[in-house]
Amino acid sequence: MHESLYTDCRLMVDAFLPYMLPLLDKPFALFGHSMGAIIAFEVVRALRRRGGPQPLHLFVSGRRAPQVPCREPHTFNLPDDEFTEELRRLNGTPPEVLENPELMQLVLRIVRGDFALTQTYVYTKEPLLTCPISIFGGLHDIDVTREDLAAWCEQTEGTCSLRMFEGDHFFIRSAESALLKIIRKELSSF
Repeated sequence: MHESLYTDCRLMVDAFLPYMLPLLDKPFALFGHSMGAIIAFEVVRALRRRGGPQPLHLFVSGRRAPQVPCREPHTFNLPDDEFTEELRRLNGTPPEVLENPELMQLVLRIVRGDFALTQTYVYTKEPLLTCPISIFGGLHDIDVTREDLAAWCEQTEGTCSLRMFEGDHFFIRSAESALLKIIRKELSSF
């Protein structure tokens, strides 16, 4: 909570990749939801640039493809009360947290850093990935459309699939067992 925050995705990946590399001596896949999707994508690209191992599969969820520009105004820099309302609108923060001023003071800086990382992300073109990509989305996600998700297919030479689930941006909670079943099935072919 007292450490500096990473608000640049590539700097974050460069900082933790050395710690991750020793764990990649076996076949692996990456899964990322929302901010995690763009981080996972950048990890794969950073590994490739360094001649490192590549994942068997990339699973991305609840995040527009990296080349799709952000259409919404930035919210990470809103005043505290407006930023808290944005968190409430997104439906990902438990009401008990949102309604506890002391707890909100502890987490606001960290959550703002996460929002800054995703909202200021700038895509740079590189060669296509070679691993398959599976894309997941919520049918009622008000910020990430089916088209935003489908655009991930432009990032790989491998196969690509898109599955939509009942729910909003945080469909991964209600669809967890179905999601895990699909991931297990995809990985069982390796």
